[in-house]
Parts: sequence; C-alpha cells; structure tokens
Amino acid sequence: MVGRDPARTEAAVSRVVAASQSREVTSLLCDFSSQADIRRLAAEYRARHDRLDVLINNAGQVNNARRVTTDGIEMTFAVNHLGYFLLTNLLLDLVVRSAPARVISVASIAHRTGTLDFDDLGFARGGYRIMRAYGRSKLANVLFAAELARRLGGTGVTSNSLHPGGVNTNIWSGAPLWAKPFINLLFRPFFLSAEKGGSFLVDLATRPDLENVTGLYFEEDKVKTPAPLAQDRALAQRLWEESAKLVGLPPSGMIEG
Repeated sequence: MVGRDPARTEAAVSRVVAASQSREVTSLLCDFSSQADIRRLAAEYRARHDRLDVLINNAGQVNNARRVTTDGIEMTFAVNHLGYFLLTNLLLDLVVRSAPARVISVASIAHRTGTLDFDDLGFARGGYRIMRAYGRSKLANVLFAAELARRLGGTGVTSNSLHPGGVNTNIWSGAPLWAKPFINLLFRPFFLSAEKGGSFLVDLATRPDLENVTGLYFEEDKVKTPAPLAQDRALAQRLWEESAKLVGLPPSGMIEG
C-alpha cells in the first residue's frame, strides 16, 4: 500500500491486517506531486521486491485554484496523470517479468468533458477551473491506459482504466467553499462507500475471466465506450510522448529500455 501521510497510512494498514488476518501487508510513503518522491518510491519498492503482479494507480486530487508542483507542473495533471505515468514506467520491467500481470488506472466519468491542449496543458494562460483541470487529468488516464495496453501487446500484461463510481472519499476537500454544501447535500448521499468502489478495483485485479482483457474502459463493473477523444490513438501517442518529456523519460518510456 502507498500513502502520503504516515499516520493515516499506518492506520489503513492496520485496518487491512485486521480484516484480512494477513501479516504480509506493508506500506510505502510517497507524495505524488513530486517526481523525485515517485522515483524514490520506485527505488524503495525495487529494493524490497523482484516482482509486481498488480499495479493499481489510484492517486488523485482536485484543486480549487491553479497550483504548480515543485517540478513546475500544474498540480492536478501532475498528480492525477503524470504520477501514474512515471511510476508505471519506472516499475514496468518488474510487471512484465511477473506476467500474467495487470495494470489498472483509476479514471473517472469526468473524462468525458476533458480536453487536451498540448500548448497549454497546465492552463498557464488562463481558463483554469477545477473541473476543467480534473476532466483533463481523467481523460489522460483513459488515454494512458489504452496506449499502455497497445505497447504491452504480447507481454501477458493487461492495462485497463476504471471509473469506480462516485465514491465517498475526501478527494473533494479541495473544492471551493461555496460548492461543498452542494456536494454534501446533493451528491454525497448517493456516493458509493469506499468499500463498494474498491470492490470494482478488486474485480479488475483478480477476476479470472478478465486475465486477457486489455485496453478497455470500465464504469463500475461494466465495459463502456469512452469519450471520442479517449479513443483517439494519435492523441494517446502524443500524450505519451509529451508526458515522457515532462517526467524526463525517453519517448518510449521504460518499456523498451
């Protein structure tokens, strides 16, 4: 398990140990807004393990106002997309060596409103809004998962993206103050529990009938057709190349390295 806050991560580990009765539950810490921290996380994982059977990319946040990371990248895009991209590529040789293996990227139905402007990925020239930034990052998740599936063809590793539903987590703590009462009153009563949302991740990670299913987008437990932009192969390839530049990897990522 990976978390950002030491106390909350340890508490989560304790809950999993209690529920599973397994003592083989461990954790690592990482701030996904920092590429240096993601590289440290990958190095620490590699020092502990020589295989990786399932990688679930599930870090995410929203920001009311435009913020940039220590790497100079707009925060939502950096955490929600580039974090997935960098960590996956840094660990990908372990995943391939562990085949059959699976990579799951948690996306959102919000990808359907997402756009990509490669001349202004971080809304530096204006037009930043919380849902515009979030939708862009989630579109990137779906494109990344599909492109990864294409690049991993024949390796025995699958890559899919998932919208687990509206889940009752703290991700919307970054919403503007005026919006929080509306979220709490109008939407939160209909949110799924974290356990229910997580069950769809578990299905994708473990169901035998999904062992060879790859390159698809799921909403909860059903395959859905993603937005037209999310089906654009040329766009996915361009996003891969631009993402590699932003995190300091070769255009091919680490797949052929």
